[in-house]
Amino acid sequence: MKLHRRIPAAALGIAVATVLALPLPASALAQPAADHPATQAALNSYQAQAGPGAGLYAGDSAGSWNLSAGTAVVNTNKPLQPIFHFRVGSQTKTFTAAVVLQLVDEGKVSLDTAIERYLPGVVNGNGYDGNAITVRQLLQHTSGVAESRQPTSQNPDGTFALSALVREGLSYPPASAPGAAFHYSNTNFQIAGMLIEKITGMPVARAITSRIIEPLGLTQTTFPAAGDRTVPVRFVPGYVGNRVGPFFFWVDNTSEVEPSAYSSAGALVSTQQDLTTFYQALIGGKVVSSASLAEMQKTRDLGQGVGYGLGLQSFALRCGGTTWGHGGDVPGYSSLTAVTADGRHAALMTNTMQISADAGMKKVDVINSALCD
Repeated sequence: MKLHRRIPAAALGIAVATVLALPLPASALAQPAADHPATQAALNSYQAQAGPGAGLYAGDSAGSWNLSAGTAVVNTNKPLQPIFHFRVGSQTKTFTAAVVLQLVDEGKVSLDTAIERYLPGVVNGNGYDGNAITVRQLLQHTSGVAESRQPTSQNPDGTFALSALVREGLSYPPASAPGAAFHYSNTNFQIAGMLIEKITGMPVARAITSRIIEPLGLTQTTFPAAGDRTVPVRFVPGYVGNRVGPFFFWVDNTSEVEPSAYSSAGALVSTQQDLTTFYQALIGGKVVSSASLAEMQKTRDLGQGVGYGLGLQSFALRCGGTTWGHGGDVPGYSSLTAVTADGRHAALMTNTMQISADAGMKKVDVINSALCD
């Protein structure tokens, strides 16, 4: 699922390579797998259509393994590792949805209640009626809220207020009547972020941190503060491709992404290991109640074996069964994490934003190979 594109302005820095040159503790790494040739071939094929590098962290209830193709840093030989930090983009949406469902468990929010009850006057005007849009529809992208675009409502310091993102998103006319169709939009989850703030009385970043990140021990996961464009040590640089005449080159975009431009729709920074831990905990019933998890897993069919629940995607495997997770695209990165109820898991990432349909299909091939072969 896409987040907005942003034009890069920074050139590749020597400091990036220096950070990744730090030794990695052996205990923190999944053991490399030499006995997954089909998956390695699928990963190689995906990386050829994606970024400078691609990494896969996968396994089952008995253990995990990781594969790498290409490089984490251009002009070097740096295999991607599952403890390297990167911007996870729309995988943030599952964290946001989980907090909303926790509030449902606490009796503070009802999925089928109009958002107007919780945020009076916020979702109104320009064809929108907050009395006709429910919390469930926001979390399932069936609210009719149009696809949001690159925000322009910046503060003088270049950051964005969550309420301003929502106002700007709602400045585009509705894509459909509430409940009539699926229309993916960051604004849906930015409204959900405002809902969280209203009910909990704390910033959405703090709510997600205190309710999800800290209880699960996700020490490699952060919700960056507005204006903090850094990525923690041991990170994968995010690149965009540039072409000048016949010459193609990668440009480092890592510090060009303003996290507050995405907020509760896509601001998180994490690792493949932490994302896997989160989705396994969620599907394992350790984050929300069984009743709320069942609501999250009521999906709308999007075709080609993909369904969308409440901030949670389902993927039909070629070997049978269903995985649960979410994808994420943000300038510099593309990722997808998928887990099954029996403990299988696969977290895939590349260090550029997916730009072709062919790359998207190859991404699915990697996940299928990791979980089925």
